Amino acid sequence: MLGLPSLHTGHWDPLMAACEETGTVVCLHVGSSGTSPATSPDAPSDTIGVLFFGYAMFAAVDWLYSRIPVRFPELRLCLSEGGIGWVAGLLDRLEHVRKYDTMYGTWNDLALSPADTFRRNFWVCAIDDPSAFLQRDVIGIENILVESDYPHADSTWPVTQERLAVQLMGLSDDDVARVTWANAAALFRHEVPEAVQRDPNAY
Repeated sequence: MLGLPSLHTGHWDPLMAACEETGTVVCLHVGSSGTSPATSPDAPSDTIGVLFFGYAMFAAVDWLYSRIPVRFPELRLCLSEGGIGWVAGLLDRLEHVRKYDTMYGTWNDLALSPADTFRRNFWVCAIDDPSAFLQRDVIGIENILVESDYPHADSTWPVTQERLAVQLMGLSDDDVARVTWANAAALFRHEVPEAVQRDPNAY
């Protein structure tokens, strides 16, 4: 949408190969196209805020069906600012559409399903997604990060800690650690000192 070659052309493969080789995480702002989802031209601006997550889902499907994650299986993609409430529904839909593989042909010759490819190559960031954490086993707890989205209007700041305490209430201590820091540390290869793991205020 910015006038550059699409993901489906192979144009970006040298860059993707370099990211895979160096372990560089490809971080995608919601949609990654400089536009916002909209309905009718005269719809109130609230509709854009409500549908904002939609472009994260659109971007994920575009990247997935470009087969870039197939050609570069070690490539890691992190989708920020789009929330995670849509992920379980998308995974269901990916499995459903597999019934039509012979009609579409895109995934015919691949053993790993689109849903499992998503779970292998994509990480997603929760902002304010209380219902989505009920689907954490479908999404994959190891693929969920949390963010505050500060300083945007969508931000949970300055009550981020309080919101997370409620939303993560049903998770084990290990899973809370995963989504609040351990998954990000592993994804970005950022070692967290043991003292800080025990006490975030340690120096």
